[in-house]
Amino acid sequence: MTGTAVGKTAGLQAQARALAEGETSSAELVSACLDRIEETQGTLNAFRCVRDEAARQEAEECDRRIAAGERAPLLGVPVAIKDDTDIAGEETRFGCAGAFEPVAEDSEVVSRLRGAGAVVVGKTTTSEIGQWPFSEGPGFGITRNPWDLGHTPGGSSGGAAAAVAAGLVAGAIGSDGAGSVRIPAAWCHLVGIKPQRGRISTWPHPEAFRGLTCLGPLTRTVADAALMLDVAAGNRDGDRHRPEPPVGTYLDAARETPGRLRIALSTAIPFSGAPAKLDPEIRSAAERMGAVLEGLGHEVEEADPAYGMVGASFMPRSMSGIREWVDRIADPGELDPRTHHNAKVGRLLSGPALAAARALERPIRSRIGKIFDRFDVVLAPTTAKPALPIGAAVGLGNWETDRLIVGACPYAWPWNVIGWPGVNVPAGLTAGGLPIGVQLLGPGNSERLLISLAAELEAEERWHERRPAAI
Repeated sequence: MTGTAVGKTAGLQAQARALAEGETSSAELVSACLDRIEETQGTLNAFRCVRDEAARQEAEECDRRIAAGERAPLLGVPVAIKDDTDIAGEETRFGCAGAFEPVAEDSEVVSRLRGAGAVVVGKTTTSEIGQWPFSEGPGFGITRNPWDLGHTPGGSSGGAAAAVAAGLVAGAIGSDGAGSVRIPAAWCHLVGIKPQRGRISTWPHPEAFRGLTCLGPLTRTVADAALMLDVAAGNRDGDRHRPEPPVGTYLDAARETPGRLRIALSTAIPFSGAPAKLDPEIRSAAERMGAVLEGLGHEVEEADPAYGMVGASFMPRSMSGIREWVDRIADPGELDPRTHHNAKVGRLLSGPALAAARALERPIRSRIGKIFDRFDVVLAPTTAKPALPIGAAVGLGNWETDRLIVGACPYAWPWNVIGWPGVNVPAGLTAGGLPIGVQLLGPGNSERLLISLAAELEAEERWHERRPAAI
């Protein structure tokens, strides 16, 4: 079996198994992956940087290791990483235009991927400093959705989602500071996990965006996402957030039944300072998924977390994080004017307001967490609208852009404030063929429970069997 036959349709586990059993080689898989990236770059534009020569050399080394009898979870399997994450010898531009110096060392998550044998073929596109739920910008152009090339794949991990949805790679690591893994997962018909804060190290940064941002996997299946989380999870000295390790692997959780759960179906929109309204098709999809869960034996009841003024903790932290990134850029002259505005706001909010925002997290977590006195899991829409059209934010000012973002994506960000996990799962398509997602949300350190429930849904829904026709 050739790398093309295995790679285009197979997931991470299937590719790893085919490599271990000698059905294909890493050189074949990586070559086929790189060929598909090249073929689609003019349409999808999912990659900011492609490590063509380095990836081919690493694949040859993987084949030598396999031939010598070595085994590792992802040995020889091609994967991708987002443009905000360091790879030794490459630039970390985070969606920005301009010149950047190559970094000297791998980030911790890339080091862990390499330790599991993965071949990182490139860095995927993202909106500028991860600010927006679309992946367009002067630094790299427009990234398109494989399900409909006239729409965005989402953001800010849009390139990662587009690459996985189109079958360019079977798995990618994105980052999620306000839904940036879960939103593109929803709009590209993927599984996307935002794990517990600190579950995957953000080193060389002790924390990212003042604790809002987590790294997480994007894949077609729950088991592949669980495997990628197993591989990527862990900490190192210097990490500010170090959650207790799970009892058992995440991949094992994907093979376990969750038992009968109490599930809150929530469609209330957290207060964000801009108007938002849930699209009827997405409401229907969330209600349908609630009914599916009832059919699987779970108790589902309409109930909403008490979000309160959660934005009071979010805004100073997010704006301060943008300011911090802008200050790292040697020549910020090519940045979007909206980025400069947000950085200025971040400077204003980086003193007492930031300290107050961090202090607010504990009472906000307590307030939102009360729903788990009655329920095990919250089921909510991931977004309020389907994927936005390409160019929807072109020419908008900051306030108009914020209105667009909040109107489309008001549901994901509170879980970044409190640091707890969430998993997007596909929930069908709109009448126009655009993917819809719902998120399974849990209390602290509940990734294994959410993964188990997501896998149970996947076995019923079979969403991984449906693929985009655009590419």
